Amino acid sequence: MTSQPWDPWLSERDRAVFEAAGYGQRSGPGERPALFVVDVTHDFVGDRPEPILDSITRFSNSCGEEGWRAMERIAELLAAFRRLGRPVFYTKGPDEPTAADRGSWAWKNARDLEQSDHRRAIGNEIPDLIAPLPGEPVIKKAKPSAFFGSPLASYLPPLGVDTIVVAGTTTSGCVRATVVDAFSLNYRVIVAVDAVFDRGELAHAANLFDMHAKYADVVAVSEIVDYIERLGAA
Repeated sequence: MTSQPWDPWLSERDRAVFEAAGYGQRSGPGERPALFVVDVTHDFVGDRPEPILDSITRFSNSCGEEGWRAMERIAELLAAFRRLGRPVFYTKGPDEPTAADRGSWAWKNARDLEQSDHRRAIGNEIPDLIAPLPGEPVIKKAKPSAFFGSPLASYLPPLGVDTIVVAGTTTSGCVRATVVDAFSLNYRVIVAVDAVFDRGELAHAANLFDMHAKYADVVAVSEIVDYIERLGAA
């Protein structure tokens, strides 16, 4: 069996409980997938691949070099979806967030209102490695889920989307919130395990385990690309 990020953290007790309860079954993909690239901006990866504690001195939300490794896999997903004419959506925060946009964010993060020169200059820009092409919607949102307070849900029915492939950051935050909302809207959901990332190792592993148990199929980018290619052009 292929190893998973949660394996080192999972106790034998929990493994036995979830297996006995029937969780973690593959739901399988549908026929009309769309790719969501969630919140991959310089705010979350910094301006270069470097250790996270170095990166967060300039970009307080950065996940460091893990984000740059994941972006390489995101680029593979984008290439496959684009080659076959499958829909791609991006999300990011507001370009100039107001106090109303920030809302409750500042309650839990002492550096939320901090605006370094680096963040002001490029923080909310999507890195060139995975930048959207013309015609690929960039949904601006103020809360974790890509669906909350955004028009995204209205874009999917006309395209006949039945499966959502999720990549991006953070695994425990905006990725998870988007996955749960997509599941709640009765989409089949796939999380690209090597194309999502988080600043916390435990949070990353635990949330991947929980999403795979209940809300999504957590699989490698290579498997997703094979699936897209088997479907062929849209």
